[in-house]
Amino acid sequence: MQTARIKLAGRDAKELDGICTEIKDIAEKIGVSARGPIPLPTKKLRIPVMKTPCGDGMHRGGGGANWETWELRIHKRVLDVGANERVLHAITRIRIPRDVNIEIELTD
Repeated sequence: MQTARIKLAGRDAKELDGICTEIKDIAEKIGVSARGPIPLPTKKLRIPVMKTPCGDGMHRGGGGANWETWELRIHKRVLDVGANERVLHAITRIRIPRDVNIEIELTD
């Protein structure tokens, strides 16, 4: 039987976990095996930014530039679900937020 590997990626880990529980509930209702969610390593994108717009750093008594770091975390989850036509149709009907990226790939 074919399996569907579902990859989820997004900025909010709670949203991803909520979608994963919905997918597992659908699979249990229909009676198809489901494994996961397997959390993958979180990707951290760090961007150093100067605090002052002029680029001179601190104006009073300070030397050197004043930097702050912005960070964006991307969380990932993987689920393996039995590829039944009813299950895949139900999964595609789940309401998924804009921040969440989903990939479904069929494997043997």
